[in-house]
Amino acid sequence: MRWIGLLLLTLCGCTPSGGTEPPQPRVIDLAGQLEDRRLAEASGIAASTRRDDVLWIINDGGAKSIIHATTLEGSIHGQLRIDKVENRDWEDLAAVTIDGIPYLVVAEIGDNDSRHKESRLYVIEEPAIELEDDRKLREAADRVIEFGYPDGPRDAESLAVDDAERLAYILTKRDLPPRLYSVPLAAEPGARVTAKFLGPVHSLPDPPRRDVEMAGITKDWYWQPTAMDFSPDGRYAVILTYAGVYLYRRGDGQSWYQALNTEPYGLTINRIRDAESIAFAADGRVLYLTVEARGGAPLFRIDIADTLERMAQ
Repeated sequence: MRWIGLLLLTLCGCTPSGGTEPPQPRVIDLAGQLEDRRLAEASGIAASTRRDDVLWIINDGGAKSIIHATTLEGSIHGQLRIDKVENRDWEDLAAVTIDGIPYLVVAEIGDNDSRHKESRLYVIEEPAIELEDDRKLREAADRVIEFGYPDGPRDAESLAVDDAERLAYILTKRDLPPRLYSVPLAAEPGARVTAKFLGPVHSLPDPPRRDVEMAGITKDWYWQPTAMDFSPDGRYAVILTYAGVYLYRRGDGQSWYQALNTEPYGLTINRIRDAESIAFAADGRVLYLTVEARGGAPLFRIDIADTLERMAQ
């Protein structure tokens, strides 16, 4: 199986320019494999806020409207089916706590051809599922937030939610540089919201012009962001592209837009073309990453505790 070789991949931690410490190696561990073969396009992942040994994962569009619960090793744990909701193009998933209640936010933000006038966020209270249950639950979305962009349809795969601000942040995929927007989670039911454009994100590495021009032939858009998440303590962010994992630290008084335009701590992943989703673990010191793969996608674990300590200095 081709994923076994990835156990030996070294992630090269690159300190920001001007730093004095040399890059420190990081090893990507194979935590397990997604047992549910239906998760062939695992486009979003989020750590449960109810228990620290559960991950929630969604499939891309074309699949049923189900949020899958797995263990930290990828074993089937349960399913949450969302009633009266279409999975048009689910691309990312986030966990948020509002007024002490844990929710999951499903981002229907994919739009390959930039033709959808509306995108949607589905906000669903996270159910309590015991490990021994392995059961299917059926819920309705507590809130559906329909929104459009002020500058026309956009394709995006990256969502992160700030609990304190009650804002969802969306980073576009096909724009170069990618564009950051925010959407309020407290929108009035039934109201259509216009996302707020915060600005371009210049911190990700720019691809050479030739790579951009040849991408249609090589089918390699390694610079495009495919996932984003904020740490549970609101101090760090992570952006995933097909080529790397980029960690950001938000300083005191900084907005997320400002933080995402600072130089990140980069962890290369040797261009895993199908890298699709990433999330902080419940303790914020580990990242979980998975990919598109039929026949049991691998679930990777990256310990970033040392990296976070170095970034905080």
